[in-house]
Amino acid sequence: MDIASLVGFLAAFGLIFASIIVGGGEMTSFIDVPSGLVVVGGALAAGLICFPLKTILGAPMAAKVVFLNKLPDVPKIIETLVSLAETARRDGLLALEGRMDEIDDPVIKIGIQMAVDGSRPEVLEDILRTEVDAVATRHSETKSVYDQLGRFAPAYGMIGTLMGLIMMLSNMDPDTIGAGMAVALITTLYGAIVSNTCFLPFAEKLNFLNKQELLSLEIIIRGIMAIQSGENPRVIEQKLNTFLSPKQRAQKEVA
Repeated sequence: MDIASLVGFLAAFGLIFASIIVGGGEMTSFIDVPSGLVVVGGALAAGLICFPLKTILGAPMAAKVVFLNKLPDVPKIIETLVSLAETARRDGLLALEGRMDEIDDPVIKIGIQMAVDGSRPEVLEDILRTEVDAVATRHSETKSVYDQLGRFAPAYGMIGTLMGLIMMLSNMDPDTIGAGMAVALITTLYGAIVSNTCFLPFAEKLNFLNKQELLSLEIIIRGIMAIQSGENPRVIEQKLNTFLSPKQRAQKEVA
């Protein structure tokens, strides 16, 4: 569970509701089903025009990742690669085949298997880089969905407000103009809330998670290439440690 995402999401809505209550507003005044349909329905409809149905249907699963994710354990990845390098240095590359069952990361497993099978370095690197590109493309598509929904929601909020004003002005009644204006403005409010508490923050979190995963994949590629070339395990460790923050390096040294 990503505590930061959960707390941020709940705090965003909680602060809005608390402000309404503290300001003396009635919660029922901020509930309008047609406005919600215009904003959410309109944004999703526009999203269907922009992206294939399969990509749109996969967006809710990506939203789940925002709250239920686990960042790559980079120090552990480095530790695994260094351990494999020590085995390869001591007993040769073929000895790594006996350690395949110990490897949990699928990319490391693929890379080590190819190295054991005697693949040329350029072929091995090309395949691993292609894997990285495929991951980046998949993540970019999902992020783009939330980026676009974040743009469409406020626009449809404005469209709903204009629709409400037109309907209000077409049947002008001095006694109901205040209430009609309030309902018309709710749509703009919904668009701003949905965009800035859901769609855009989700897109940014997915972008952050994507960068972290790509970083771990880059470490894996460099580690496997170094193992295949027969570099000293200590040199490999120093190379890969450059990807760690000073705090993480200090923690490794203490451990």
